[in-house]
Amino acid sequence: MNKHTLIIGFTLFAMFFGAGNLIFPPNLGQESGAYFWPAILAFCLTGIGLPLLGVVVGALDKQGYIGAFNKLSPRFSVVFLIIIYLTIGPLFAIPRTASTSFEMTITPITHSNSNMSLFIFTLIYFIVVLYLCINPGKIVDRIGSLLTPLLLITILAMIIKGFVDYKGHSSSHGNPEIYSSNIESFSHGFIEGYLTMDAIAAIAFSMIVVNAIKATGVKHTNQIFKQTVIAGFIAALALIFIYVSLGYIGNHMGISQNTITSLMAKNQNIGTYLLTTMATNGFGILGKYLLGIIVALACLTTACGLIVSVSQYFYSIFSKISYKVYVIGFTIISFILANLGLNSVINMSVPVLSIIYPVAITMIILILLARFIPTKPIAQQIPIIIVSLVSIVSTINTLGLIKLNVINHLPLKQYSLEWLPIAIISIIMGYIVSKFINQSYIVYQKE
Repeated sequence: MNKHTLIIGFTLFAMFFGAGNLIFPPNLGQESGAYFWPAILAFCLTGIGLPLLGVVVGALDKQGYIGAFNKLSPRFSVVFLIIIYLTIGPLFAIPRTASTSFEMTITPITHSNSNMSLFIFTLIYFIVVLYLCINPGKIVDRIGSLLTPLLLITILAMIIKGFVDYKGHSSSHGNPEIYSSNIESFSHGFIEGYLTMDAIAAIAFSMIVVNAIKATGVKHTNQIFKQTVIAGFIAALALIFIYVSLGYIGNHMGISQNTITSLMAKNQNIGTYLLTTMATNGFGILGKYLLGIIVALACLTTACGLIVSVSQYFYSIFSKISYKVYVIGFTIISFILANLGLNSVINMSVPVLSIIYPVAITMIILILLARFIPTKPIAQQIPIIIVSLVSIVSTINTLGLIKLNVINHLPLKQYSLEWLPIAIISIIMGYIVSKFINQSYIVYQKE
């Protein structure tokens, strides 16, 4: 491993170390109680493992996922990438940056999260975002490169102080309705990892890592793949340490049921409350305010990066509409959704992610298999169609929009993993069917 790979590994870590993601581990730790370890390990699997696998798999084709998806179907490539960019953009991720910033800065000061306060805050927030995105330049990158180390130092200080303050046995009684066994805790942690949205973000941004490795002088595809894997492991280790540590501290914080009930009544996010409480207990009022300001500014730069990326992508495929119109449109949509509140944005994202994640995971596995096993397009198309249909129908069934008893009897349905055995069976079926179809084998383009 050379110093360039080490730097790229930390760059990859910074990409996934989103300020918004910090609210999930302590909340998971608090809710899981005695079943913390299976829950947090599953969370790391989908919140860290899958995103990094997604980045690595994106290095198999020189055009990244656009090239890999095009080999399955050009139409699928456009549709799925549009869905991904909207999900990590104006529909969920960008509104979440604003509502998280609000609950980390304004709510701890005013001890309320009124609709008017949220409206004023998000209005100012998105005016700044709009200004920076209309005139994209080095300022956002420079602010981001400064804030990430500051945020990391602050979180590390909180973790060290938290281990001192909250050592001993777990103080959390957990949520027995959800976390009642190791298997159920694992499955819930697995689904909670979806909320980071990093696995689908990895599909959109994998080429950034690949291009960074190429910029160091590495040209051969196998070497690019190897360096991406090493960089991924570096980022994974750092993320695991932070997520597990925050989850562990959240698990050992003694939050009364009355406090939790009060937070839920105010529609205040428990994860943000736990983070600000960690900062306050560790470093006093100044620590709480400092954490809130750093998180808010880090969220701001993330929002700018996402708005620019999504707008540039849509401009690249629908260039009749100007880049600035996309920026304005996506900013307005994000502003409207952010005013629903953090918990509402998160809850809205769950059914959508429950559909997208199984398809994304299946696609990543299929591309990886095609790297080692001769694969025809039909062998990828069959499982993607089946998994997509199962995920859509299962999610609609869970929401109660339709009632199909057959869905409830699928293996692993009680753990929200009913798509997994179906994905495995459909992948095998796809390879069998491909033996009887006259198609050329998929060949990923190399450098």
